[in-house]
Amino acid sequence: MAVALPPPRRVEGTPRFALQGVSKRYGGVRAIRNADFTLMPGEVHAVVGENGAGKSTMIKIIAGAEFPDTGTFEMDGESVSIRSASDALDKGIAAVYQEAQLFGQLAVGENIFLGREMTSGSRIDWAGQKQRVVDLLAAFGLPESFVTRKVEELSAAEQQQVSIAKALSHDAKILILDEPSAILTDAEIENLFTAVRRLAAEGVSVIYISHRLDELFEIADVVTVMRDGETLGTFDIDDLSVSSLADLMVGGEFEASEASRHEPTNGEVRLSLKGLASGKRFHDVSLDVRSGEVVVLYGLVGSGVADIAAAAYGKQPVTAGSMELMGKPYSPKSASEAQRAGLAMLPANRKKEGMFSFQPIAFNISVGSLNLFHKFGVVMDKTKEKVVADDMIKALAIKTPSQRQKISALSGGNAQKVVIARQLVDKPDVLVLAEPSQGVDIGAKDEIHKLIDQVCDDGAAVLVATSDLMEALRIADRLIVIRNGTTFTEFERGVSQAKVLAAASGALSEGDEMQLAKGEDA
Repeated sequence: MAVALPPPRRVEGTPRFALQGVSKRYGGVRAIRNADFTLMPGEVHAVVGENGAGKSTMIKIIAGAEFPDTGTFEMDGESVSIRSASDALDKGIAAVYQEAQLFGQLAVGENIFLGREMTSGSRIDWAGQKQRVVDLLAAFGLPESFVTRKVEELSAAEQQQVSIAKALSHDAKILILDEPSAILTDAEIENLFTAVRRLAAEGVSVIYISHRLDELFEIADVVTVMRDGETLGTFDIDDLSVSSLADLMVGGEFEASEASRHEPTNGEVRLSLKGLASGKRFHDVSLDVRSGEVVVLYGLVGSGVADIAAAAYGKQPVTAGSMELMGKPYSPKSASEAQRAGLAMLPANRKKEGMFSFQPIAFNISVGSLNLFHKFGVVMDKTKEKVVADDMIKALAIKTPSQRQKISALSGGNAQKVVIARQLVDKPDVLVLAEPSQGVDIGAKDEIHKLIDQVCDDGAAVLVATSDLMEALRIADRLIVIRNGTTFTEFERGVSQAKVLAAASGALSEGDEMQLAKGEDA
């Protein structure tokens, strides 16, 4: 079903940056075709699209990380050519990616001016450089003491602020923020928005990429929608809603699942945690997960949710309490030990823990169950590996020309499904998923949720750890709120967003907490 386009945004004055007719191919795959993009001075310009829509490629072209096959660039009304990242920086275009591009062992001040230190004559101007760093950090409310702190000592939010400060040290006219809020708490997101608004008020143009569509209505002035490698159009954010924006992205009326589709069964308890603790990370966590149901652990970033999931998989040490798997004592010391016992896990950090980036899809699917693919215990059965990989690609609707394609060439959502496929090869009794849809678009997210339902229908017990409230509400049969590192209260399917958020954020009195535990309105 075709989607009616809102009126295009009106452009008055000279654009800060404009590209026209940009195309880019990678071998036989056309990532972008005939794309147009116009950025005005001092505006916050969101770019959205499904994974594989072409937005990442377009952003890399603007930042100088990729060179287009066709197209023209203009900056402040003059024709320009951008052939490298350093070329883009020289022109005042700086990018801050989701993963901080910083050196952990170096101090903040050293990171910001690494390789281009301020000089006075033939010497480094240490005093002048320090003052410049202090001024940059002050814009984010960071104290002077941060100048000498090592980056590895900082929180994720603080590292991101340092990354933005480093970008601004180039006297950036254009700042590209790629998924800047993906790992931040609500309070940290508001601090980020305050900084972005201040930069825009000072004339910096901000390109903002995010899969969290609701937050765009708080920070963006305009939004460019990409679909199938093309720019569908640029619209004023006030002319859209979250649902209409999602419709434009997917090319038709999008019906995201409002709740889990499967019917939970009162099956056997497959995973049981009793008074579980891990140092200061979490404590006194107790829960059961039955076959055929989805239990969701929801909490704000830093609540301990991710650590609880990691402990169930042997990736986080347990200092108190106990676990049972299939009714038997269970205390894995490693991921491989957990897998042999019948528990599989999708880690939160897929790039570091779940993907072999330069290996093909088939390898990434089979590598977790190599015992199934060995002939005579020695030789790899490549034929069986191919058959299993092709079956998984079909079952999970992974978009790829071949199982020989490298996983690094896939979109985020499809790469995510490959990592999930690896966990399903052995048909685990229990599947633990940490942030299963983090960093994927709205369409891929819905496909992953359907897959979770399918796994439950096949009889597995599923434990999901997430900081995405809408995801928690959509897929949970039972939703357990984690607060201050422990199980706070439990909700059944159908609970309101307001109740869960209030329980997770601590915005309740003791009496209210008792009401919530009973499922009453607060």
